Amino acid sequence: MTLTRFVTKNAFRNKRRSILTVASIGVSLLLLTFMMTLWRGFYMDKGSPDSARRLVTRHRVSLTNSLPSFYREKIRAIPGVVAVVPVSWFGGLYKDDKPENFFAQFGVDPDEFFKVFPDVSLPPDQAAAWQRDRAGAIVNDELAKKHGWKLGDRIVLLGTIYPVNLELTIRGIYSFPTQNQTVYFNTKYVEEAVAFFKGQAGTFSIMADTAEDVSKVASAVDDTFRNSPQPTKTESEKAFQLSFVAMLGNVKAFILVICGAVVFTTLLVSANTMAMSIRERTREVAVLKTLGFGRQTILGLFVGEAVSLSLAGGLFGAAFAWLLLFMAKQSPVGFFLGSMAITWQTMVVALLVAAVVGFLSSLIPSYNASRIGIVEGLRHIG
Repeated sequence: MTLTRFVTKNAFRNKRRSILTVASIGVSLLLLTFMMTLWRGFYMDKGSPDSARRLVTRHRVSLTNSLPSFYREKIRAIPGVVAVVPVSWFGGLYKDDKPENFFAQFGVDPDEFFKVFPDVSLPPDQAAAWQRDRAGAIVNDELAKKHGWKLGDRIVLLGTIYPVNLELTIRGIYSFPTQNQTVYFNTKYVEEAVAFFKGQAGTFSIMADTAEDVSKVASAVDDTFRNSPQPTKTESEKAFQLSFVAMLGNVKAFILVICGAVVFTTLLVSANTMAMSIRERTREVAVLKTLGFGRQTILGLFVGEAVSLSLAGGLFGAAFAWLLLFMAKQSPVGFFLGSMAITWQTMVVALLVAAVVGFLSSLIPSYNASRIGIVEGLRHIG
C-alpha cells in the first residue's frame, strides 16, 4: 500500500465524521467563494474595453430627478466626447408584478445608441428596422429565450411611473458580453405620450474617446452644469454601478468580516476533527513506530489526512458555489448579478485557503502524536 493510499483510507475511516467534516468545510468554503466572487465583481472586474470608456451623467441630487434634454448637445461639444445618448428608466410591468416577469426597460435614441454601446451585437438589418419604427424595441437574446419572443412579436409594458402603456414591436434581438436582461425602445414614444416628460431625460450615457479621457470628461461635464438649476454628477459606468452597491452600506467591510469569520470557523471545525481523530489513534501511532515509521513520516501522514479532508470540502464548496451562482443568474434577480462569474482563479484561491486551513489545524496535534513513545502509546487506553 502506498503512502497516498494509506492517507486516503485513514482520512475516511470514520465515514460519518469525515462526511460531516467535509460538508461543514464545504458550506464554509461555499460562502467564502461567493464572497470572493462578489468582491471581484464589484471592485476588481473592470469590464470590457468599451465599458471602460463609458460614463453616466445623472442629476446630482437624485436619480429620480430628470435632466433637460438640451444638456445632450452641450455634453457632445466637450472635448473627448464621441457620442451621447439619453437613457431613461421606464419601470413598467410586463403581464404582472411577479418577479419572474421583471426586466429592465430603457428609453434611448436608436440613431446614436450603437455609438455609445458598440458592445451590443445586433444584425444591421434589425438595427435599421428598429431605427425606422418609433414603436419598435430590441430585446436581449436571453430575455427573448426566457419569454419565447420572436421578431415581430408585440409586447405591452404597463406604465407605473409614467401614465402610459407602451405597445412595442420587437425589431431586433441582441446579444451582450455580460448579463443584460434589458429592453431598449425609442424614448420619443414616452415623450410624445407624456407631456411632463417632454424635453427630459433620466440620465445620459457618454462614450469617451479613450479610457484615459473618462476622468477629464466627467469633470468637464459637471463643471459645465455646476451653477445650473439641474446640476449633474458624472462618473464612469463602473462607478455608477457601484453607487447602487454603496446604498447597502459598507459592503467592503461586510465582505471582509464574513470572509474572516468563514476562515476562522473552518479552522475550528478542521482542528476539532483532527484532534479527535489523532487522540483515538494513539496506540496506532505506537504500532507504526514499531514498524519503523519515523516522526516526520507520521507527522506527514496526519497532516496529509487533514489537508485531504479540507481539499475535499473546498472542492465541494467551490463547485456548489458555481452552481448556486448559475441558478441565481437564471432567476429574476439575475439582472443585478451582471457579469459576475466564479473564475478558476477564485476557485484556486478557495482551494488554497482550504489546504492552508487543513495544514494549520492539524499541525499541533500531529506534532504531538509524532513525539509519543512506543511504550507510552501502547499503554494508552482511549
